[in-house]
Amino acid sequence: MSPTPFNYAPLLPAGLPAPAARWTGLARYSFVGGNNDPDGVPVEGLVDAVTAVLNREGKSLATYGLAHGPQGYGPLREFLVKKLKRDAGIVCTADELLIVSGSLQALDLVNNTLLARGDTVLIEKETYQGAINRLTRLGVKAIGVPLDDQGMRMDALANTLDDLKGKGITPKYIYTIPTVQNPTATIMPEERRREMLRLSEQYGVPIFEDDCYADLTWDGRRPPAIYAMSRSGSVIHIGSFSKSIAPALRVGFIVAPWEVMSRMLALKTDAGSGALEQMVLAEYCAPHFETHVPKLTRGLRAKLDTLMDALGEQFGTAAEFEAPKGGIFLWVKLPDRVDTLKLYQAALAAGVAINPGPEWSVDKPHSGCRLRLCFASPTHEQIREGVAVLADVCRREFGVPARSANVEKRALG
Repeated sequence: MSPTPFNYAPLLPAGLPAPAARWTGLARYSFVGGNNDPDGVPVEGLVDAVTAVLNREGKSLATYGLAHGPQGYGPLREFLVKKLKRDAGIVCTADELLIVSGSLQALDLVNNTLLARGDTVLIEKETYQGAINRLTRLGVKAIGVPLDDQGMRMDALANTLDDLKGKGITPKYIYTIPTVQNPTATIMPEERRREMLRLSEQYGVPIFEDDCYADLTWDGRRPPAIYAMSRSGSVIHIGSFSKSIAPALRVGFIVAPWEVMSRMLALKTDAGSGALEQMVLAEYCAPHFETHVPKLTRGLRAKLDTLMDALGEQFGTAAEFEAPKGGIFLWVKLPDRVDTLKLYQAALAAGVAINPGPEWSVDKPHSGCRLRLCFASPTHEQIREGVAVLADVCRREFGVPARSANVEKRALG
């Protein structure tokens, strides 16, 4: 007779997230998550970097932090100092950088430093699901600011800040993904970034800048980071190697004034992010990063073209989207009658995984017919086949019409 399983339920505190589902593997056609192009991972270069750095410094793994302190491996921070100045215009020192376990830990550290239950923050109306979920669990009120084809609208931000001031509420921060926004892939122009800074200083609200996708622009150019444009230290900047090198390495970083960095550092109780990953990235990136990223983005752009062509062939004008200037996502609008939360279930049963729009929005009805497709991970063949299956499901479940032979493929913008 087997023993009665121990019942943990009475011991669980209130407010825990719903239990996680068991992992069942990726769908046959997977357009979800922030997965990158397998062919874009510089495997040979990373193998060489592992060998070189372990031969030279492997014994330092015997010491927490590799004897470089709790902010991370010194050579990686020095690489970032140079990279951020070159690419984003950020002038900082290695002491203003904290290496973290991916941008998700960066989000947690910033939130745990600045937020308490009942606080208010401003975010883009459509934004990163991980950011929305974290704010919900913390009991923080997230107010969505509308976007247009250039990112967060400054007129809407000004009105929201003024309205909250009238109610005696000062938001804790303005969260934005200004360069290749997730999920819309917009890029905020420099003039609008200056206006956001002006509003930030006028209302005394700091900016939380998430720049995780900024390396993935098709032309290799981007506006300066908002952090670089600030003269008052009112911006916290985070970034990641997940999109430029490999998501599974789980290495991100925070740039912030020491006043707030020191508080985040006190909350980072994991005894340091993965040391070997940091060593390998420093070894590989210093000589190769500038040549690696253009190769990666060329492959991503080709997959985007395949996805847009496939959507045009299968959906015609029923699928509306604007061609992004970079990134790994396409934000697609289907006819209003399509509920993408229901579509998600039906498509998954057919072997296609998508991200339904409401999960990426604080205005769920507004995004009910939208979906986010990650085009980086599947092959060109999988993209074409997966979109065909998805179109089949849309026709069967929601009556989305088949593309007429005389309808031109459509990519708005």
